Amino acid sequence: MLSDRSPLSLRLAAIGGLLFLHLPILLIFLYAFTTEERSFQFPPPGLTTQWFTTAWFDRPDIWPPLYLSLKVAAIATSLALILGTLVAGAMTRAAFFGREQISLLILLPIALPGVITGMALRSAFGVLDIPFSTWTIILGHATFCIVIVYNNAVARLRRLSGGIMEASADLGANAFQTFRHVLLPNMGSALLAGGMLAFALSFDEVIVTIFTAGSGSGAKTLPIWMLDELIRPRQRPVTNVVAIVVFAATFLPILAAYYLTRGGSETAGMGK
Repeated sequence: MLSDRSPLSLRLAAIGGLLFLHLPILLIFLYAFTTEERSFQFPPPGLTTQWFTTAWFDRPDIWPPLYLSLKVAAIATSLALILGTLVAGAMTRAAFFGREQISLLILLPIALPGVITGMALRSAFGVLDIPFSTWTIILGHATFCIVIVYNNAVARLRRLSGGIMEASADLGANAFQTFRHVLLPNMGSALLAGGMLAFALSFDEVIVTIFTAGSGSGAKTLPIWMLDELIRPRQRPVTNVVAIVVFAATFLPILAAYYLTRGGSETAGMGK
């Protein structure tokens, strides 16, 4: 945050950067209401809400990609919550040779560009002779979703005192009871934040999806549908209406994850 003593040039630069980042999003919202179907004139010749009705009632080609995106995001997030939590527990509660190197390998899928991750996954599926399908998309998304959950779980586990687990064992609780009644309540908000952020990133993922869907599988998520519509547009404002839905489906979970982890002691995924 800029203080009152910040130079005017620095304030103007910050405002310019924010406008550069957010004005295109505002234009997406604006052109969802334009009366022009084929081109984007500025200013729009008129405003209408007809494209919202067209998108949801007259374009049945939208619904299968929407359902697929929801399915992929839900399953990838579920896998990430399970595997990310388990890996976080192992990395924080056990000391072994090479732990730091393994931690780096866990973080690589989100640190590397999506193109590299997608190419690596596509090559792996080809070597293992795995046919491209919805499940290859899910596996691709799970690679970076696991990192999101892992970051949040590790940050929370590092805050917890090991004494509570020892106290639970002294009171006769087994490992499952300790996890259910002690660890899980203390990790709940961090896991919820990580799950929501993982869902949001999976829902709008494009690059990894292109590489893991395959050209002949017929699997097309909503972001891929939007990309096709931009290349071969039928009704440009409809694409903007769908973009608003994708924006809401990603922005709201990210905002909720921020408020759940805004204390600064947990991370919200290190960005992607």
